[in-house]
Amino acid sequence: MTDYKCVRTLDEIKDYIGDNKVFSFDIETSADDEYRGEELSALDPHKSSITGVSFSVSEGTGVYVPLRHGRGNNVTNMQDVESYIAKLLTDRNRVKVAHNLAFETMFYYNQGTVIQEPCYDTIAASQLTLKTETEFRELKESGLKKLVPEFFGIEMPSFAEVTAGRHFDELDPDDDETIRYACSDSDYTLRLYNIFNEWFDKYMPSHKYIVEKIESPTAIFVGLMKHNGILVDIDLMLEKKAEAEEKLIQLRQDISDMIGEVNLGLNAGTKEFKDFLYKELELPVLKTTEKFNEAADDEALMLLADWSKDNRPELVPLFDKVLEFRKWGKLKATYIDGYLTQVNYATGRIHPNFFQLGTETGRFASRKPNLQNIPRKGNDPIGVRNFFKAAEHHKFLDLDFSQIELRVGAYYCRDAKMLETYRNGGDIHAQTTSVIYNIPFEEAVDTGHKDYKERRSIAKNSNFGVFYGLYPKGLQRNLQFKAGLIKTEEECAKIINNLKSGYPGLTRWQNDTKRMAKHKRYSETALGRRRCLKGILSIEWGVRSYWERCALNTPIQGTAADILKLAMARFVAGLGDRQYIRPLLTIHDELVFEVPEDKVKEAYTFINGCMEAAPFEGFDVPIIAEGATGERFGSMEELE
Repeated sequence: MTDYKCVRTLDEIKDYIGDNKVFSFDIETSADDEYRGEELSALDPHKSSITGVSFSVSEGTGVYVPLRHGRGNNVTNMQDVESYIAKLLTDRNRVKVAHNLAFETMFYYNQGTVIQEPCYDTIAASQLTLKTETEFRELKESGLKKLVPEFFGIEMPSFAEVTAGRHFDELDPDDDETIRYACSDSDYTLRLYNIFNEWFDKYMPSHKYIVEKIESPTAIFVGLMKHNGILVDIDLMLEKKAEAEEKLIQLRQDISDMIGEVNLGLNAGTKEFKDFLYKELELPVLKTTEKFNEAADDEALMLLADWSKDNRPELVPLFDKVLEFRKWGKLKATYIDGYLTQVNYATGRIHPNFFQLGTETGRFASRKPNLQNIPRKGNDPIGVRNFFKAAEHHKFLDLDFSQIELRVGAYYCRDAKMLETYRNGGDIHAQTTSVIYNIPFEEAVDTGHKDYKERRSIAKNSNFGVFYGLYPKGLQRNLQFKAGLIKTEEECAKIINNLKSGYPGLTRWQNDTKRMAKHKRYSETALGRRRCLKGILSIEWGVRSYWERCALNTPIQGTAADILKLAMARFVAGLGDRQYIRPLLTIHDELVFEVPEDKVKEAYTFINGCMEAAPFEGFDVPIIAEGATGERFGSMEELE
């Protein structure tokens, strides 16, 4: 039995909420008049409004507060009711529980309210509970309509069934089905809150902390980013689209002049082109696909290009043209055509979907579009980053954690040289150069030395790879495709051995971590975020070595992700009277904001403090967040 009802007066709402320290809430939204015919517009705070909100303070009960229904009666005093709700959502003495907290955040932020801790997102909690002994639930398994049948054996009615093609504000708020639909969302969210917390207390207490102190505040930050989006210069995009089309026509013609009318398709990945390479030209197969067919991706073509230098030099110009053709094709398809389809014409901005648990280590992912892989200047003749511009009289403010994963690695392995380098504000890549080549530090930092550039590239790639158990062949590939350096496998083995000898703490930590992972069959971050390692005991070397690398990767990359999210939580807590700072993006280890021109320094000081604060007790490696600002994302200048 359930006790759900519709309430309209402030007194009724207050009587139901009472002094309860935990409540769940859920909003219903409807498209504004001009967007009624647009699909999914009710999910966009720039095209819709909150129709009503439901609350639950005890299982089996709930109230629905109608705010903007077109039928029946709404609350008696809208201003007082919404003011009270805003106070509830910012009350630091009450736990606010929601299923997909980022969604509610978007709509209340649109009204000027930033939800505050303590808060709890049950969709994040779901993804941090195990569905089997070795698998955590995925996002697609964490919707309310999936979880309620699993835990309570009840099928919840769908939105389509309740609305029968109507908008929610066209329903009568006194109708039993309307009330039941709205209140059940809050009721079952509260029940999930209780179930998940019982599970965490029994099986994985560290994940309860992560949900409460890391993922739930992060969900609020996600809602802020999703709401704000990032402004794009459509005129510039269309100009560059025409430029790219012209370039592709020319490159296609140049290639045809070399090989005849072979069908290249959109990216020179057609079967006809592969047959030309491997059958007609009889080139060696240097890379295969997962199904063991001949590959023709960038890496395969680069390998063939290098092979051709020594064996078929007449083909080098062909591969240069084909690789350029592929690059321009990807730039146009992904970063021009793709981005243009994602512009919200109500705002002139792109509002990507962010997934805070998008990877097994806890790092972010984003889609529609994926803004985690915006090309950098060195590999982008179009200038994609300049598509993004700040609003008038505003600037972008970008803060990027400096070498956060290497700092976390130093924290873990406790190597004396690494710790000393970071504590003294030193240059870890120079220190590694000194270690690998057994040269004085003074020579390693000498930019005028003839080997400086190559040595530093090798040191960087070694630093970022060897921590995760990179093998000589992997380092060889990284150096070739990331730095353009050709080294033998034996040379790479020597580099790795020298690095490990120079940083003895690294090898000890790696051995201890792999040994512990095989015993526990999982790996954890410093704060206890767990990743199951299903194949860590496999008898197959390839499978086992992959999971061993995961065992090393998770503590470092996962702890770095936790540090970023903790900074987000501090930002949300301090946003109150700083709402002029608008979070826009997170890209790996950096945060991007939009601020008024005259507030850049003030905003930088606050955000930098959020990021450089000691993330948790015992973390004793200095954290540095480097700032940059500019009117275009592609032309940022470093802040002093």
